[in-house]
Amino acid sequence: MLQGLLLEATAEAEQTGLAGFFSKYGMIVMIIGLFVLMYFFMIRPSNKENKRKQAMMSSMAVGDTVLTSSGFYGVVIDIGDEVVIVEFGSNKNCRIPMQKSAITSVEKPEDAEANAKAAQERKEAQQAKEEAKRKKKEEREAKKADK
Repeated sequence: MLQGLLLEATAEAEQTGLAGFFSKYGMIVMIIGLFVLMYFFMIRPSNKENKRKQAMMSSMAVGDTVLTSSGFYGVVIDIGDEVVIVEFGSNKNCRIPMQKSAITSVEKPEDAEANAKAAQERKEAQQAKEEAKRKKKEEREAKKADK
């Protein structure tokens, strides 16, 4: 019975021509679809990341704060073609030449000030929230004590 239904459905599809198209070109359509998906999920994001990193490297200047791939923060002292000299910490003797590819992010001094100010505001807001929680808790404890 099931075979009969399948044969009947196949016969109807062949009459419309759709099954004929997919029997001839189905594999090609799937391969093209696979390449389109690979482009949008693998190649395009990689190209975007490369462009972003290239723009970051070209905008890097002396005095910028950088984060290295090993997790160290430092200040750019000198920039060459492929090598950047970075100073780590407050010790002026700790200057290390590194490849540009080892730098993962660059922060401009103006951005650093804005980020520090925003961090301070977030910290103050968090302290105010904790203070309000503490007062509420004290009020509840006072009500319990009165009962």
